[in-house]
Amino acid sequence: MDESFFLIKKAEGAEDLPLPMRQTKYSAGMDLHANVRGDVLIKKGERRLIPAGVHTALPAGYEIQIRPRSGLALNYGIGMVNAPATVDADYRGELKVLLINHGEEDFIVKRGDRIAQMVICKVVTADFVEIRELPVSERGESGFGSTGI
Repeated sequence: MDESFFLIKKAEGAEDLPLPMRQTKYSAGMDLHANVRGDVLIKKGERRLIPAGVHTALPAGYEIQIRPRSGLALNYGIGMVNAPATVDADYRGELKVLLINHGEEDFIVKRGDRIAQMVICKVVTADFVEIRELPVSERGESGFGSTGI
């Protein structure tokens, strides 16, 4: 399969919604649109699973990462609980976005709103080899904050 073309199908009831698309020539992400029948209220602190109106089929070695939209985060405090979300190549269900309202006010998702963006990424599928000791490294086991601010 040509690596610049992937398979996508509109979900039932999403025929009027646009397919995911880049907003500029060099955008990495393609916007996903809310496939909701009526307005969906997300109260402060609440999370909602919002369908995105498309099904995909990617070849092995690829994934879709679903990420929050920066404008929704900045202007309304809307993010994703599991950001970035991973959609595996063999998943065929409708893509869905788990939004959370971190904002000061309730937020309404309307049909067709751009709710998130998806990025297609290559994935390395590696096998692990179990050993008793890992090779020594300069960093060792130093983690969280060990390299400074």
